[in-house]
Amino acid sequence: MTEPAFFILTVLLAGPRHGYGIVTDVADASEGRVRLKIGSLYGALDRLVGEGLVEPDREEVWQGRLRRYYRLTEPGRHALAAEAERLAANARIASTRLREQRNPIADVTP
Repeated sequence: MTEPAFFILTVLLAGPRHGYGIVTDVADASEGRVRLKIGSLYGALDRLVGEGLVEPDREEVWQGRLRRYYRLTEPGRHALAAEAERLAANARIASTRLREQRNPIADVTP
């Protein structure tokens, strides 16, 4: 799963969002590391919809413009949970190896 997809699914946990809301929430949730442009957002949303992880929720007109809201599906929730666990496992492996490098056990050869 790409980092943008991970954060899109993450922000949709809170409930349906429209495109601009997703862009701003992803920037906040990622502490500015992921900044989606509108074109890349809708490309990612189209892929997530195609995979059944996200679905359109509703449309509304706001200030003369159409807003489409998206929501997380149950398969999307499961995919996010699996990816979060995978990332956590990878981080544990890296952290363990980093600790081992900081505190190497002296190789004593008799």
